[in-house]
Amino acid sequence: MRHSQRGVTFIGWLVLLTPVAIVVYAGIRLTPIYLNYMRVAKSMSEMAQEAKGGDSSNAQTLRTSLEKRFDIESIERPTARDIDIHREGDHWVAIADYEDLAPMFGNVSLLVQFHKEVDVR
Repeated sequence: MRHSQRGVTFIGWLVLLTPVAIVVYAGIRLTPIYLNYMRVAKSMSEMAQEAKGGDSSNAQTLRTSLEKRFDIESIERPTARDIDIHREGDHWVAIADYEDLAPMFGNVSLLVQFHKEVDVR
């Protein structure tokens, strides 16, 4: 009697799909963090565009503009106070340098570091 193997066993499917499920779950947990970063980057770029045409004489004016944009976009992390706004030569620079944590399961979490720098000329 001849027996031939046909297909993958149930245990084989579990072994194959477990890593895929973990990666998909990590993607689900990281998506809101990256969407938040995109809103932060957009707000900072819009602040720089607005400052080009208007008054960008001091850091407080830029920070107030950024706070308003963060309120509109519902950005809670980082706050506008966490954004470093300083002068470099003849122009202003705004730097968002922050970390965010995505809990996975148990004591396992994913740490994501972001760095966005915008020149305000």
